[in-house]
Amino acid sequence: MDSKIVEATDKPHAVCIPIPGLSHIKAMLKFAKLLHGKGFHITFVNTEFNHQLFLKSRGPKSLDGLPDFQFKTIPDNLPPSDSNATTQDAPALSQSVLEKFLAPFSDILVKLNTATSNNLPVTCIISDGCMPFTQTVARQLGIPIVMLFTISASSLMGAMQFPRLREKGFIPLKDESYLTNGYLDTVIDWIPGMRDIRLRDLPSTILITDLNDPNFKLTVEAVETAPKASGIVVHTFDALEQEVLDALSPMFPCVYAIGPQQPLLNHSPNDPLKSTGYSLWKEETECLDWLNSKAPNSVIYVSFGSGDFTTPQQLAEFGWGLANSKLIFLWIIKHDLVVGDISAILSPEFMEETKERGLISSWCPQEEVLNHSSIGGFLTHCGWNSIMESLCAGVPVLCCPLIGDQYTNCKYACNEWGIGMEIDKGAKRGEVEKIVTEFMEENKRKKMKQKVMEWKKLAEEATGPHGSSSINLDKLVKEVLLSKG
Repeated sequence: MDSKIVEATDKPHAVCIPIPGLSHIKAMLKFAKLLHGKGFHITFVNTEFNHQLFLKSRGPKSLDGLPDFQFKTIPDNLPPSDSNATTQDAPALSQSVLEKFLAPFSDILVKLNTATSNNLPVTCIISDGCMPFTQTVARQLGIPIVMLFTISASSLMGAMQFPRLREKGFIPLKDESYLTNGYLDTVIDWIPGMRDIRLRDLPSTILITDLNDPNFKLTVEAVETAPKASGIVVHTFDALEQEVLDALSPMFPCVYAIGPQQPLLNHSPNDPLKSTGYSLWKEETECLDWLNSKAPNSVIYVSFGSGDFTTPQQLAEFGWGLANSKLIFLWIIKHDLVVGDISAILSPEFMEETKERGLISSWCPQEEVLNHSSIGGFLTHCGWNSIMESLCAGVPVLCCPLIGDQYTNCKYACNEWGIGMEIDKGAKRGEVEKIVTEFMEENKRKKMKQKVMEWKKLAEEATGPHGSSSINLDKLVKEVLLSKG
């Protein structure tokens, strides 16, 4: 099928809206670019807060877009943030999504469809899977809506069990002691397509003592309404999670595994929106020059993502564990990763100890870093984008899950796919030193490297012109987004 499925004179118009978080925005923006490459007019909707972060990091004209790829904003209805803030309170944001996003999003659709608008009429909505209110708008307009889950199929299947786990009395937890008393090792042996899953391996949104927790309520509403959508897209590929995808299929009208996204985009002859980028924060590229001076596979890349780490003390434990390992490392520490002055956490003694073999940067172009020949392993929080990017780069992962779906990703990366090892976020410096040394040891890494290279090859096959993800993308367009019935 041609990369351009429709002619410019008959452009469908997709409105794409991610949940307001970096990883979700990045995945939705890449998916929007894929649809743009298929001939779609795109309207991309960010919150005003994140729109301003984009402009601050990329430049005032960075989102000017193209005539057929435009950006719109809606308020998040949260109290004004500090001018230097780069993230927002997750529970408050979840509550706002549940209660306050419907009206402004509906207003945007009405304006796009007015007779005085210069836009083509909206023909479909691509919504983050965690934005259930968008289905109300789609029904009002009588247009198809696709829910894009920017997580693994395994994590989605885990989240689908939340209502049943509630009904069976597994949740809420009686009190916080259940987080540490062994209860989380309870095996849930009835989840379709998943084996040997403990409570601790499910998305941590489930670990609540109050059913009114906003993140839990949003997840439950999302999975309960998702089957009513016109179709479901999961950012994965068939070979990686076939058993779970097969088990998900009966739960939804249509399920399409479309990923990894970047290799799919790489098959486009050019990307007119390449300069737009994906990061809400300014990326420091000096680390790439530093990596050029390092031997192949010699550097461990460390990043705990865009959210909170945990405590300054835990950050220091990981820092000294890295220092004592004598490994060469590139460590990304976003300025608001922890509360407090980072220099007070990572002392002058630490900086002196590691100055010859360590580099700390505030943010970086992660995909470029992972594809650098000097990178031998990735100590990661196990966000799904990071796992997919590691897999595409052929880099083994040392998994330190912190929140959400990261626990499920860790379980599969280490136990099902054979591409990583696990380290607890509460590990002390001696344990950190021991595990990172073992992780980077040549014989140990060789086995994981072999497995991740096998998955990389399968990902390349899936995203090739005749691969499963490419076929699924074309099927989604024809069967759902351009469907007249």
